[in-house]
Amino acid sequence: MPNLDDELLDGLDPDQRRAANALLGPVVILAGAGTGKTRALTYRIAHGLRTGTYSPGSVLALTFTTKAAAELRERLRRLGAQGAVARTFHSAALQQLSQYWPDVIGGSTPKLVENKSRLIAEAGDAAKLRLSGAVLRDLAAEIEWRKTSEFSLGRYATEAQDRPMPTGLSVDAVVDIQKRYEQIKDDRRRLDFEDVLLATAGMLDSEPRVLAQVRSQFRFFTVDEYQDVSPLQHRLLELWRGDRTDVCVVGDASQTIYSFTGATSSYLLRFEKEFPHANVVRLQRNYRSTPSVLSLANRLMKGRPGALELAPTSDSAEQVPGVAVFDDDVAEARAVADAVAKQVAAGTRPEHIAILFRVNEQAVALEAALTERGVAVRQLGASKFFKLSSVRMLVSALRVQARSHPDESMRKVVSDIAREAGWSIRPEDSSLPRESWDALDAIVRFSNDLPDGVSLERFSEELTEREEANNELTVSAVVLSTLHSAKGLEWDTVFLVGLSEGLLPINYARTAEGIDEERRLLYVGITRAQRRLLLSWSRVGSRGQQREPSRFLQELRSGTPRAASTRAS
Repeated sequence: MPNLDDELLDGLDPDQRRAANALLGPVVILAGAGTGKTRALTYRIAHGLRTGTYSPGSVLALTFTTKAAAELRERLRRLGAQGAVARTFHSAALQQLSQYWPDVIGGSTPKLVENKSRLIAEAGDAAKLRLSGAVLRDLAAEIEWRKTSEFSLGRYATEAQDRPMPTGLSVDAVVDIQKRYEQIKDDRRRLDFEDVLLATAGMLDSEPRVLAQVRSQFRFFTVDEYQDVSPLQHRLLELWRGDRTDVCVVGDASQTIYSFTGATSSYLLRFEKEFPHANVVRLQRNYRSTPSVLSLANRLMKGRPGALELAPTSDSAEQVPGVAVFDDDVAEARAVADAVAKQVAAGTRPEHIAILFRVNEQAVALEAALTERGVAVRQLGASKFFKLSSVRMLVSALRVQARSHPDESMRKVVSDIAREAGWSIRPEDSSLPRESWDALDAIVRFSNDLPDGVSLERFSEELTEREEANNELTVSAVVLSTLHSAKGLEWDTVFLVGLSEGLLPINYARTAEGIDEERRLLYVGITRAQRRLLLSWSRVGSRGQQREPSRFLQELRSGTPRAASTRAS
């Protein structure tokens, strides 16, 4: 047995330590929001390598985004656990597909479709349909849902009868567009991201020799965010694993918010039935939020499948989250902007404040109100940090300088190049657009926060690695974000706006399952807050429609859940 006193595990709490010591056999770590699940996961892998339980190269840690995979790799590197492989499902599948395609199929691997929307638009033109940008995005989501659910087009046509279709399109029209999309793709010898998973699974199913080689490489599997796994990803994991049971899954059923992409928490919830002797570890000590925030989160999810009871580790006496109501959306946005400006004036850093909402269009009034008050603001996912011309210019200049003078003082060079690009200590003294100044300022601040002795060459490499992993630097601005984009993040202060029927739950959530997904979205929003949480809604929408408060707000006041299958009138 591993040594329980290993100094590597000294900084873990008892439950995290239990998880880190569960090295063999099936393990499920049920980890609530803010409970240190990534810490437990990475220490477990590092501990397994350090004790010799895992051999280098035999561990495959799987997650869902390149950013999350990069964070896993960096944490493992810091722990001296470079012997583990951390990848997304897509990256792992693509590596195998590229390796074996020439022998199994012949020729080079087909190129990837970088942007589904362009091919979907062509399919729409062929069907004599003019498709807006929003409809193209919705159609791309339908394609992804169909493939990750492993539905044929015929099965999709049946299953889609209960799904909201892209605006203005019938199920038959959506099926027709998908048929045309697949034909265009095949004619040009292209694969989309979901095809990569399907093709890899098909190759492993049909080629025993390839399957044996893949299984000989990895023996120990870890899957983060297991509540987000799709049927297709689960099948791939089963193919990789075979009849071996050394698999550890980590997840929280209360944070399942991507069902529209094919994700399902059913695999997490039935893990103990699939593996009756599984080691079950619950992480419920929350290190993020105040007791009052956690009380709200626990009440919202009480009695729901897989819900965990989050326990505070702080006795902070911050005020109880309040609910404000306003006459309309504009009044709500202005009041929130006033409250944000007051906090910033009192010393709260803008990047420690977030305003969360259900749909992107809610950001318009909020951004306008914040800009009027001189508050720096950025919308999460709306702009690409490393694609800004000012950032590209600075990074390019740093690379040139690093090649000729790799050991030069990093901080001075960064500051000098940023000034040449137009950056100044105060934004009002710069001629740059605010977005560009904020980005350059983030790079300067990042260089100042790094330890002494970091070379210019290493700093340049760090920026390149972050760009490749889509891991943007923190800009000093208030964050506007949808609830979906906020998952996995946290802020000192969170404003949850637009909590009315029709927005949360969204108007097309008509089934019990749909309402439950909306509940989990609100739970994710609540658990992003560290110290302060403010909730609000407005009586009149942007188009003059009358609104009622969200059923979830009414539940939180009364403590009694409404029936999930009903809607407010």
